[in-house]
Amino acid sequence: MLTIKVLGSGCANCKRLEQLTQKIVDQLGVEAEVIKVTDPTQYADYGVMATPGLVIDEKTVSAGRIPSFAEVTSFITSALA
Repeated sequence: MLTIKVLGSGCANCKRLEQLTQKIVDQLGVEAEVIKVTDPTQYADYGVMATPGLVIDEKTVSAGRIPSFAEVTSFITSALA
């Protein structure tokens, strides 16, 4: 099971990334838990200085932007390999 964390305060971009990630998890049929992390003190633990951030199994894969559908799909499938 993957643990996917979306780091962000709850801004529009953070919500979009969370929705995109959940949509991809559902479409792939992957067993994953998508967790929203809103505590800014935790962002630095992942090296994220600008939100939204995306962390898969404790590895930061994106920060400061919304990755494309294809990028998020690639991040998830790579984590499964």
